[in-house]
This record gives sequence, C-alpha cells and structure tokens, in this order.
Amino acid sequence: MSTTPIEYLSSLRIGTVEYISPDRIEVQLDIEAPESVALNAGTPRNFPRVNGYVMIPIDLGFLVGQVSWITIQRSPYPKRRGFQDFGLIDLPFPLRKMEVQPVGSLRSIKDGYKFKRGVESFPSVGDIVILPTDEQLRCIIESGDNRRVYIGNSPLVGNAKVMIDPDRLFGRHLAVLGNTGSGKSCSVAGLIRWSIESAREKLADKNKDVNSRFIVLDPNGEYSKAFVDKPNANIYTVNVERDTDKQLEVPLWFWNTDEWCGFTKASPKTHRTTIVHALKSVRSGKDFDEQTKDRELANYVRTIINTIEVYKASGTPWGKFPHSKNFHQSVEKWQSGITCEQEYSEELNQVIQDFQNEVSNLTNSRSAQYAHYDYTRDEVDNLISLLKKIYREAGGKEEEFLPTDEDSPLPFTGENFVRSIEANAEILKTTDYIVTLMPRIKTLLSDVRVKKVIDNETLQLNDWLDNYIGANNKESLTIIDLSLLPSDVTNIITAVIARMIFETQQRYLKQNKQCLPTVLVMEEAHYFIKRYNDDADNFGASIQCCKVFEKIAREGRKFGLGLVLSSQRPSELSPTVLSQCNSFLLHRISNDRDQELIHRLLPDNMRGILREMPSLPSQYAVLLGWASELPVMVKMRTLRKEQCPQSNDPDYWDVWTGMKKRDIDWSKITDEWQKNTP
Repeated sequence: MSTTPIEYLSSLRIGTVEYISPDRIEVQLDIEAPESVALNAGTPRNFPRVNGYVMIPIDLGFLVGQVSWITIQRSPYPKRRGFQDFGLIDLPFPLRKMEVQPVGSLRSIKDGYKFKRGVESFPSVGDIVILPTDEQLRCIIESGDNRRVYIGNSPLVGNAKVMIDPDRLFGRHLAVLGNTGSGKSCSVAGLIRWSIESAREKLADKNKDVNSRFIVLDPNGEYSKAFVDKPNANIYTVNVERDTDKQLEVPLWFWNTDEWCGFTKASPKTHRTTIVHALKSVRSGKDFDEQTKDRELANYVRTIINTIEVYKASGTPWGKFPHSKNFHQSVEKWQSGITCEQEYSEELNQVIQDFQNEVSNLTNSRSAQYAHYDYTRDEVDNLISLLKKIYREAGGKEEEFLPTDEDSPLPFTGENFVRSIEANAEILKTTDYIVTLMPRIKTLLSDVRVKKVIDNETLQLNDWLDNYIGANNKESLTIIDLSLLPSDVTNIITAVIARMIFETQQRYLKQNKQCLPTVLVMEEAHYFIKRYNDDADNFGASIQCCKVFEKIAREGRKFGLGLVLSSQRPSELSPTVLSQCNSFLLHRISNDRDQELIHRLLPDNMRGILREMPSLPSQYAVLLGWASELPVMVKMRTLRKEQCPQSNDPDYWDVWTGMKKRDIDWSKITDEWQKNTP
C-alpha cells in the first residue's frame, strides 16, 4: 500500500514552528516525538541531539536547520494531537523545545537531492518540523561540487564521508587551529598525503608524477618522520652531518633590503640609506674577488658615481644650505681618496690627475670667506665624466653601471657586503651611525651555526627553485626543518624563504600568463605571524616575517600560492592573516580568549557547533568556511603510526614503571652539541 506525500511527511514529523527570525527558529516538539532514538527515519538514529539536523518544508523544498539547544518547559496540560477529551483533568506535563539555526535549503532533483548554503524563503509559525531521511542527511553532509579528497567521516550523520575540493581548501587559505595534543599536526600531514594520493588515483598515465607542490616550514622538526616513505620528499635541515638529509641553504644574497634592515634593526633614517647603497654597489659588482689595487679603486669610484647620481636625482647638489655645503665637503673628501699611485698605469695616473685638477678648480673657487657652495649641472656632469674615465682605466666594466635593483638576487659574499657598507658610509658621511650596525652583521657572518645556511655564493638560483619549489612536471614535497636554527635568525630565514616563493609565483604568472598552484604550510604559525602594534616602530625580524605572510595572505591567491596555517594560539596571530583565511579546521580549543576570537572571525551564525570546541576529543574537528558547504564535525582519517608527525604526548608512566626503556648517554649529545665528532 503506497503512502501519499502528506502521509510520508506526517510519519517524519517531530514538532511545529513556534518562533521564527532570520537567525533562529524555536520548535515545540510533539509528545510523540522520539525521546532518545528515532525509528521513523529509516534507520535508528539518536534524536534529539545538539548539532543534529532537522528540516522544515518550504516552497520547492526544505529548509535545513541545525539544532543549537534543547530544553524542557512545564505545561499545565499536554498538547496531544488528535481528539481531545476536555472532560478529563490532565496533570502538568513536560514539553520539550529546541532552537534551530537555519543553514541552507534542500531541493529535490532528478537523481536525489541537492543542498545549497543559504536560505531563500523562511517557513511560518505552525509549520511542521520533520527528521531528514538517511538519503537526505547524506546529501546535506556530502554536498558541494568537486568533492575529490576524502579526509574523514561525520560522526553526527552515520559516518558519512566528508570530502573536500582542494581548489577551495588551498586556494583561499586554510587555518588549522587547536590546543596542543588535539591532532593538528596529524590533520595537516594527512591533508597533504591524502591530496597527493587522491590526485595520483586520477592520473590518466600512471607512469607520470603528480604535478603538485607542497612546502612545509617546520620549526619543531616534526614532519621529517611523517614523509620518510615518500621518495619525492626533500627534507632540508641545518648543519647536516648525515647523508640522508639535505643542508638548508638560504644564501645572504637572497635577502632584500627590508630583511637586512629587519635583522640588523636598522634605523629608517640613518642605517637604511647606507644599506640600500651598499646592496646596490655589491650586487652590481661581478668580480669583487679580484681585489687588485686597480679593482679596489674601480669599486670605490663606482660607489662615488652611484652616490652622485642619487644626489643628482634628488636635486641636492643645486639645493640651498646646508645640502650644498655637505656636497662640497664630499667632493673634497673624494679628492683625497683618489690619488695617483706607483702601482697604477701611466694612463690611469693621467686621468686621476685630470680629476684632481678639476676638483682643485672647483674647491678653490669656493674657498673665499663668503663663497657659495652651489654646484651647477655642468660642473656635476663634468665630475661624473672624469670619474667614469678613471673607472674604465682601472678595469671597470660599463655594464656594471646599468640600473641595479638593490633587491635583485645577485650573488655576493658577506665580506664584500661589509666592505661595501663601510665604503658607502664613508661617502654618505654616516660612518658614525653604523657603529651599532656593523657588529650585528659581522656576528652573523662569523656564526658557525648558520654559516652553512647563508654562505654559498656559488649556488644557482634556478637550482634552488628546482629543489625547494619543484622541477618541471614533478611531484614536489619540501620539508624545511628550522628546529636547529638559532632563534635570532629563524624569523629572517623564514621570511626570506616565504618571500622568495611568493616572488617566484609572481614571475611565473607574468611570464606564462597562468599561475602555478603551490601550497605553503606554516606549522606553529604563532611564532612567525605574531600580531604587532601598528603604532610602534615597525622594524625588527619578527615584524618583517609577519609582514611577508600578511602579503601572501592578501595576494597569494592571485598567483596560485595557497597558505595553510597551523597554530595553538589563534589570539596571538596577525588579524590580517587570519581574516584572509576562508576555511577553518577547528580542533579542541579551550582557551576563552581563543574561542572569542574564533567566534568573531567567522561570518556565519555558527554558535551551536562552535560550542563543542572545548570538549572535542583528539582527532575530531569542525570543518567550516569556503571549503565546506556547511559547518560539519569530522573525525579525521587515521594515519599509520609511522606517517604521523613526531608530536606524540610523552609517555611518563611507562618510562617511570620500566615498561619502556630510556637509556641515557649524555656524552653523545654533548659531542654533537659541542661539535666534537667529525
């Protein structure tokens, strides 16, 4: 015997709408509604249940609501359906009510149902509320197009598969947040592994590699263990003594002006100008190692010419007092620094003498008591012409005068950079100001802990990009272990790596007119993307590092660079970066301040499901945002023990009771620590 649609809906009925507003609906449950287990939806199901789903029939479909709370309300008489005998006296009866938050609509299509986020029309007071069937429930949880990567199951919906679209998950940045021990690291490692495995299953040619690029910045050294089974994984660490690992290399000639200023805490007014000129000089020199007498003179003269060009562009040689006098004093100093020498050729000494004569004419005419110090354009151009003659006779190359960007990654050595700073400081008259700057740079260059990382002028930039971002049509998974870096350089090294990846993506798009999809993963993000005070002087390594990630968060999507942040303290993260994350995977968060921040960040009214965050077990998380049609609780897939990052809880009891052995040989640690072993 077939049932009519009205009879079918009546069999699933659990209550009626009593109150309705755009963000919440109150439902009066029927007396006959299930009290613990519902049997009228096809299979036994727990009901009523917080964060479960119910439906309300509306035009052309159903409104889908999520249960946020359930309560009991005392009533003087029972509200039974059907015939009422008012001659009987009923005792007070407990009535159940619940609040539902509208999350979307479910419509019938040819092959079943289709869930859509958002509500187009609302029900009215008195409309019935029904339970979804198993098929409808799965259509709600498994909604969305391009569901390609299986990440876990929904415990609230009969363990329905939760699958995501990588374009949505990685394309608009993902934040994985939760307390320590809640399963964040396993979730991040799993998302990487499951995405690559899913892509491999869809390859038309099984002999080809997955053309994927994942780069993991790992400050605690957790992920090296998680991907040892992957032959294409490149694991880079610091001061490698073993053949299995690769030495991390981030040469100092990768660093741009902001990073040098951030590391040295350079003052914007005095130090920065000197660093900019020094970088321009040292990057334009192709053969600094040829430190002959002639070559030293050529380098010095080229620095002077670059300085005059800067003066000339700003108009200061022709400005009023005191700039003109400063320029005049510089000319006198240059005259004493460029003199004839026996080691020079006859031709070189001749052009030096011509320069000396010209400078003498200029200074003598300005030696009177009330003489002016202004220089004409012709006089300055003539000085530049004579200096260029000296430069050419000293062996300088014309191409070195082509405009050089101080931030271009052109190789140079640390020693040449120090010499360039000192020379430029002398010319710019900032020698007294670099007293605090030079010790920081010299300490960095002499630090044996980072020497292997930053000291490599022979490294080819294209080789570095091949190794760290990925070669042509190759599966690339790069783990950068930052755990052994000294704390005072960790932020800057991280900033340089992130910026190099971002600028590479920019240039790839410019040349190829299409982006190169790449995912940058930042573990323990609160160390590197820490919020800072906008009113403070914004310089320093940590602030510079944060600014790089803020730029990636704002602009990375346009260039195919997705960001995945993992942190246990979201309240310490930069608000700019967090606000650009469109998807969230929330594990257990118990701190009140962190919970408040999450509530403020999320645009939708998701109070009900977010209230479960403090009590979520390990491995459970709430997925919401752009990557999920609606917020859903998910139990993440289980990784094998050898595939989990090295972040297990310490097993104190088993060690205390001798069930697990822990042998101690401090001499091995001290030998490695003090570098006593070869």
